[in-house]
Amino acid sequence: MSGRGGITKRWLGAIAALVFGVATAGLSAPRDGGPEGVLKVRFGGDQSETRMVIDLDRSVSARMVSDASGGRQIELVLPRVDAAPDLQGSGHGLVSRWSIEPAPGGAKVRIDLSRDGQVSRRFLLPPGDGVGNYRYVIDLKATGETAMLRQGAPAPAPSLRPMPLSVSSDPIHLKKVIVIDAGHGGHDPGASGARTFEKDVTLAAAKALKVRLERTGRYRVVLTRETDTFVPLESRVQIARQANADLFISLHADSGPNADTHGVSAYTLSEKGTGRVARVLGRNDWYMRTSGPGGDRAVNQILLDLSQRATKNRSASFAEMVLDRISLQTPLLQRSHRDAGFIVLLAPDVPAVLLEMGFLTNPGDERGLNDPGKRGRMMDAVAASIDAWFGQDTRVASR
Repeated sequence: MSGRGGITKRWLGAIAALVFGVATAGLSAPRDGGPEGVLKVRFGGDQSETRMVIDLDRSVSARMVSDASGGRQIELVLPRVDAAPDLQGSGHGLVSRWSIEPAPGGAKVRIDLSRDGQVSRRFLLPPGDGVGNYRYVIDLKATGETAMLRQGAPAPAPSLRPMPLSVSSDPIHLKKVIVIDAGHGGHDPGASGARTFEKDVTLAAAKALKVRLERTGRYRVVLTRETDTFVPLESRVQIARQANADLFISLHADSGPNADTHGVSAYTLSEKGTGRVARVLGRNDWYMRTSGPGGDRAVNQILLDLSQRATKNRSASFAEMVLDRISLQTPLLQRSHRDAGFIVLLAPDVPAVLLEMGFLTNPGDERGLNDPGKRGRMMDAVAASIDAWFGQDTRVASR
């Protein structure tokens, strides 16, 4: 039952992404003389599925206050965000009106729906793709009879028997979502070598991997940062989960007290790290409760444990695959597959690997990481591992 629900949620998210893409109608909020924080509000979609985009000048982790289950009003709080007191307007699609007003500790977003609906997903997009600010995206979908009336189609007649589902024999090809995290950035340079900062080589490698993956046409690639900016660690995990990521790869470069230490390694979540997940989830909203409002806490914990266990196994499988391919062209660190409780590995339902691409404190590794050709060949190996890993999933699913 829980497995089916997870699959359904993933398909809905993927379908919504295909329907909406990134296009939105330019319905903007007045900003003249207002405080910094909320920059603009935009809408896209129709009365079945509507996307609301809140442009922000900072990263944010929103908290849901009301999900419209008891009416037609949705409320969220954006912590540490400023908003003008008169930030409001008429809506679009499912949204009849909206407002963003100052609240203790941040700003409150109020969305009035024109008919029954709910939030299907919400996520934060960092600056990138020509956009210089953060974007908090709220996807809404109609529920009940309205959900059936797309494109003016008549509602089906009531039936006492369940309607059979007609499944096409043709395969449905949806792009896998890969989130690439370039470690560090902005005021956090990370490790340093004789002439290199970690934040620079990780960004260069992330962009190279993105190009290689997108060239295949099989993936939608999201970077947690595309410029030399600082993105909080927990926001990186949020970006992966809320983009419905199929895989999360965090790229880093190591350092050590001994200049002779060199080689590539990969980290996946440790047993001790799994306990940290529950603590992080308790103070953040980036893990959607499996059973919905009013769910049983014990059941939620069991479902979380099962999801975590499966995700850890899949992460370990991918880490071994990456190291195996990289080893054909560059040395590995002794005991190259390691585990840790790093925050970027904590998403309970997104396979995640942190790849240490070498030691900046080793002259040979530093030269290799600064060489576009060698760095590109390493990313070729990572891309080949991703192809093989998802190809393995396809073969298992087709049996």
